[in-house]
Amino acid sequence: MFTGIVREVGRVAVAERRGDTLRIEVDAPGTAAATAVGDSVAVAGVCLTAVEVTHGRLAFDAVGETLARTNLGALAPGTPVNLEPALRAGEPLGGHYVQGHVDDVGRVRSTGGDLTWFDAPPGLLRQIVEKGSVAVDGTSLTVAALDDAGFAVALIPHTLAATTLGGLASGDPVNLETDVLAKYVEKLVKR
Repeated sequence: MFTGIVREVGRVAVAERRGDTLRIEVDAPGTAAATAVGDSVAVAGVCLTAVEVTHGRLAFDAVGETLARTNLGALAPGTPVNLEPALRAGEPLGGHYVQGHVDDVGRVRSTGGDLTWFDAPPGLLRQIVEKGSVAVDGTSLTVAALDDAGFAVALIPHTLAATTLGGLASGDPVNLETDVLAKYVEKLVKR
């Protein structure tokens, strides 16, 4: 489990296809120092298992299911990625409950001004509510506005500086994870 509070922005060193798997290696000295092989780390909001940790670098293997539901397949060397180690018992929960189970990929509609807008698949919009929580590339955010095609968030200067969100441009793909409570409520109501 994660909180959506990004702890470090790492940089992709390797993104290499190995059959149906994508080997991703990320330079992230702070996160690597506190990570052991087998630990979970959210990479751009995607829960991945560290398969190798060496000299400030983390390695992960992303399988087909992960690549089909996320934007990780588009990673290239040099790409910055948000990182968050899994929450440990007793640590403060600063954001909201984030599983690292990305629901789908959305797109940046517009940036600048007071709000940043994202277009989201229709199925996800049912689970997004104004003043509710959403994770964008692993960053816990509060929904400021909604329309028929997506949602907007207000990004403070700290978030823009401490995450990859400050570098977003219109059309960029982003990993979206809706609030886990919304998913359960939707399933219960459908019954």
